[in-house]
Amino acid sequence: MKKVIVISGGSDGLGKTIAENLAPDHQVIILALNKNKMAKLAKDIKVDFEVCDVSNYKQCQSAIKNVIKKHKRIDCLINNAGIWIEGELDENNPDHIQKTLDVNTVGTIFLTKATIPYLKKQKSGYIINVISQAGLYAKALRTTYYASKWALVGFTKCLMQEMTPYSIRVTGFYPGKMKTHLFDKVKVKKDLHNALETEPAAKSIRYLLTTDETTVIPELGIKHINN
Repeated sequence: MKKVIVISGGSDGLGKTIAENLAPDHQVIILALNKNKMAKLAKDIKVDFEVCDVSNYKQCQSAIKNVIKKHKRIDCLINNAGIWIEGELDENNPDHIQKTLDVNTVGTIFLTKATIPYLKKQKSGYIINVISQAGLYAKALRTTYYASKWALVGFTKCLMQEMTPYSIRVTGFYPGKMKTHLFDKVKVKKDLHNALETEPAAKSIRYLLTTDETTVIPELGIKHINN
């Protein structure tokens, strides 16, 4: 069955691969900031798009309202937008700290909040939060990034219980390090030789969407395995 699927951070990286993977069989709407970049991608892979800064609640409301107006419903929200920060905490730029929390954590909460009223009316829906394995472990020089992801773990677990009475499913997705431009965007060089390709991660998301609406998968993890 064709689903209406909204993907934040959908113009590149994992979000783009998920969109490419799902577009042939579903109505996909990508959200991001760069209108020109999204417009080109939307034309290439035949998806729709909305300009949205997820850290701005009014923009989240507007984007979701536009999706509903055009496509009548939302079957799945994939919260994927995120940015990177690393280094010793006292050396991190305060504005970058704030932006990381605003996008990674508050952005997920805002976009979810804007979407939930429509899912409740439908009495159905699926929310998938791309958290990463940074939400499961601790590591030096990752204080703010890991904090932004640990917060999402608690958010996701609580939301799953909160949405159960409305027949809305919630899953936390925990991929390992991936070959994306996440690090390049903040001019950080990373050795990605053993990082996960985005395609297997996207296929995992696709699998979640094939499960029966009564099937609940609270958490799904995936990472590169060294041979």
